[in-house]
Amino acid sequence: MYKKISLEDKVIADLINLEDQRQQDHIELIASENYVSEDVMKAAGSCLTNKYGEGYPGKRYYGGCEFVDQIEVIAQERAKKLFNVNYVNVQPYSGSVANAAVYLALLQPGDRVLGLSLDSGGHLTHGYRISFSGIFYESHSYFVNDDGLLDYDEILRIAKEIKPKMIICGYSAYSQIVEFDKFRKICDEVGAYLFADISHISGPIIAGLHPSPAGLADVIMTTTHKTLRGTRGAIIMTNDEEIYKKINRSVFPGYQGGPLFHQIAAKAVSFGEALQPEFLEYQQQLITNSRVFCQTFINKGVKVISGLTKNHLFMIDVKSSYGLNGKQATEILSKVNITVNKNSIPNDTESPMVSSGIRLGSAAMTSRGFQEDEFIIIANLIDKVLREPENEALLTMVKKEIAKLTNSFPIKRSYMKH
Repeated sequence: MYKKISLEDKVIADLINLEDQRQQDHIELIASENYVSEDVMKAAGSCLTNKYGEGYPGKRYYGGCEFVDQIEVIAQERAKKLFNVNYVNVQPYSGSVANAAVYLALLQPGDRVLGLSLDSGGHLTHGYRISFSGIFYESHSYFVNDDGLLDYDEILRIAKEIKPKMIICGYSAYSQIVEFDKFRKICDEVGAYLFADISHISGPIIAGLHPSPAGLADVIMTTTHKTLRGTRGAIIMTNDEEIYKKINRSVFPGYQGGPLFHQIAAKAVSFGEALQPEFLEYQQQLITNSRVFCQTFINKGVKVISGLTKNHLFMIDVKSSYGLNGKQATEILSKVNITVNKNSIPNDTESPMVSSGIRLGSAAMTSRGFQEDEFIIIANLIDKVLREPENEALLTMVKKEIAKLTNSFPIKRSYMKH
């Protein structure tokens, strides 16, 4: 994708170049990953990394912020336009830090929170016991039903029982549509804040391929990588001015110090790209690819959690389908240069470090130009490998097929049509 990096520190340069080559040579199916444009990478690697400036535009604790102020405002304005919101904080370093800031803004330690359980597709920061969300707050869970779907009547029943101060929706591994309007009604009935974590589905939301929580959720958070195809980081959004003030105080000085201006600039560049027609085309292809990819596994009798996907990801129960745990499946696929991540599935009997499933996503390879045919090929190759993991001849053949695909679809430098 990029020219080889040359540094005085040859050890680090060599490792960066090896990672670049790994990315070129592997089929990337981790749903959280994507490939940024060279413009985004240039902004992230710019002189802005030298600048420190605690505070917000026009209200810094440091001098020399006249240009970074303008960059941050541009990032905010572009995000407002993308998501149709009134207020945006673009400073969070990551999704987890952003979520922590939301908790700090809306809750007191010990307040009750209701989120989707980790093995049903929720995120660590939605109340898992070893996360800050489960340590400092009284966290409760709702679960998907036997079909792997959200049961809104059951969520309402649980909410009435525990009376949470905040309910979280938007997930890490849920492949169906999130009905934000139903969550709004549940929150109104029990007097809770609605917090939408749309980190995975922000791209489809921008493209109008998934309902938006704007105007329904009290607070919205998204990471800026994943389907948004930007640099690693996050933003927090709201339409409520008082909540926005609390969010700003929670981000700085609550959880962070000086903002990372090079990352804010990279966010602004990716937001600019997302405002272009090409981004909508990408999201449409991403969803199409995901559905074809998923259907190919279903046609082979593989157990897919929640059925045919409606977004960019889905989960496979590899334990019941192939007699493997998620850790084994991940390691086997890595041998043929296919990168996935193990993932807990509903009612998983394995620990999260082992798990019974794998999560597959279409975002990254769609960015490389994969369409339906390529995803069908990949599904077939994955199925063969997981059915015969000890067949060395098969693994060698599959690795060669993967090399042909990655060579035919190199990582792109730009996503804009010229």
